[in-house]
Amino acid sequence: MRHYVSTSEQGINRESLPFKLYEKAKKFGVWDPRNIDFSNDKADWESLSAEQQESLLTLISFFYSAEEAVTKDVLPLIYAISKKGKFEEEMYLTTFLFEEAKHTDFFSLLLKEIGIKGELNYLHTPVYRKIFDEILPETMGRLMEDQSPKAIADAAVVYNMFTEGILAETGYWTFYQNLVNLKKMPGLLEGITNIKRDESRHISFGTFLLQRLISEDSSMYEYILGKLQELMPLAIQINDAPEEINPFGVVIADSHAFMQKQLNARLEVLRRAQGRSLEEIYRMEVVAE
Repeated sequence: MRHYVSTSEQGINRESLPFKLYEKAKKFGVWDPRNIDFSNDKADWESLSAEQQESLLTLISFFYSAEEAVTKDVLPLIYAISKKGKFEEEMYLTTFLFEEAKHTDFFSLLLKEIGIKGELNYLHTPVYRKIFDEILPETMGRLMEDQSPKAIADAAVVYNMFTEGILAETGYWTFYQNLVNLKKMPGLLEGITNIKRDESRHISFGTFLLQRLISEDSSMYEYILGKLQELMPLAIQINDAPEEINPFGVVIADSHAFMQKQLNARLEVLRRAQGRSLEEIYRMEVVAE
């Protein structure tokens, strides 16, 4: 007989962090890419140098395909959490699929508005393909057969902590560093701001999920730490460049420093999970938005 959380004596835990994230998603996750004003972006795009266009288009192509990849690859995580009976967590995870698809929609619309057509896969580097064509789908796909704590931890590390919490956060930083001072492409930056807000909730959930696993089994902390350390060389490679300064004047070493800062922040949050009770983990406050 199926157990229904909603009509059980326990009911839905509306005070849990996953449910609070669900509430945030209902409030803040309903922005529409079609409501963004792209009227200045085409002229701004055409005013950029050829080198700046190539640099920015590469970054856009990385995000565009990555958003499609996570739209495809998040389903096994929803399935795994459902199989574990974590209903509030499943409720929030349903918003991931909608939001990742919308982010893909945004980049599609942006490229249409600035007049970019045709194949962009040629911009994907070998390390990009290693992460998004191999590691991400393989790690997430494993959850269809294996819902063990380590399999779920691998998924949360690769998806939430690494691709969203380190790679994407560094990418947002680069978009802003490239364009804010130039006062160009406001539509692109508005969309990036909206996406960053959505993803901050995703990262908060991934952090919560890993903290829950650590609370349930303290040995998971070292396992998760090892997984992150294993992935970090790929982060450095994907963000590396032969020149010391990009075409917008951004120092590459600064982006590496930002990336390391993001990693350190994630590690500190996980470190603090050690010794916390499950009740404490579930009742943590939402810091996203």
